[in-house]
Amino acid sequence: MPHAGSATREGAHVLIDTYGRVATDLRVSLTDRCNLRCTYCMPEEGLQWLAKPDLLTDDEIVRLIDIAVTSLGIEEVRFTGGEPLLRPGLAGIVERVAALEPRPQMSLTTNGIGLKRTAAALKAAGLDRVNVSLDTLRPEVFKTLTRRDRHKDVIEGLYAARDAGLTPVKVNSVLMPGLNDDEAPELLAWAVEHDYELRFIEQMPLDAQHGWKRDGMITAGDILTSLRTRFELTAEGEEKRGSAPAERWLVDGGPHVVGVIASVTRPFCAACDRTRLTADGQVRTCLFAQEETDLRAALRSGAPDEEIARIWRLAMWGKKAGAGLDDPTFVQPDRPMSAIGG
Repeated sequence: MPHAGSATREGAHVLIDTYGRVATDLRVSLTDRCNLRCTYCMPEEGLQWLAKPDLLTDDEIVRLIDIAVTSLGIEEVRFTGGEPLLRPGLAGIVERVAALEPRPQMSLTTNGIGLKRTAAALKAAGLDRVNVSLDTLRPEVFKTLTRRDRHKDVIEGLYAARDAGLTPVKVNSVLMPGLNDDEAPELLAWAVEHDYELRFIEQMPLDAQHGWKRDGMITAGDILTSLRTRFELTAEGEEKRGSAPAERWLVDGGPHVVGVIASVTRPFCAACDRTRLTADGQVRTCLFAQEETDLRAALRSGAPDEEIARIWRLAMWGKKAGAGLDDPTFVQPDRPMSAIGG
């Protein structure tokens, strides 16, 4: 077995772990702040946000992505939050990352509220596509789920993303019991009509208030059963899935597809190809990890790129086999989704 950081891909070091998984997908949280208060993410009053000095600067973010792309084999970068559109320097960060050699694929996960205003500029800066969170087509249910009356803004943001060419536009939906658990077929019909790729995500134990309960969640099985009341679904299969988190099905024979990300009931850890960077410069090997590795301190102490790359490789070498969600002793991480970056 190779020692940490010894593997190479076309001469560049890669982020490999002891199970042979190689991380090529970097998730970068740009802020822990959000302009929604989704019930499965944070309490109504919000959270204690990170202090500005704790956040990575634009230059620090670009430098870390540069190291990841040029020295560690990262091929895709996804900007997340919190809500990444709240980051003032977002378009500039995208433009600078687009200029890297080799140029990574770049996407953004957003709640969509600011997309009407920013989609064209982000496309011009070099962003390739977006994932937009939308859990319901009903404005009143949206208001209950998010504690904000912004449904119209999200819909308009989705249109703007498609018109700007940030495609394929993917829509992420979480179904919650008693609120929107009957909407799966309606959401899929709407996504097909507007040429969005819909993915349902099982509710994960990443809420700040630690209110998640396994026995109360809507499972992948529940979602598929509901969809099949209206659509014929044909599995694409594992070969086409690769390391993607979503299992995908052709809808009524295609070409449209629907995905289900079953993080809890059908974990896909064995194929994971991700590494994560928090808004305050911590490497996380998994959404559900209890440990983090500090890159910010190395950056600010004047460490050279080679040393930062070495720390990052060492962190990923210690990645665990799985998230442990199916283990009765599983403990939810202290940091919520908004701080980790989804």
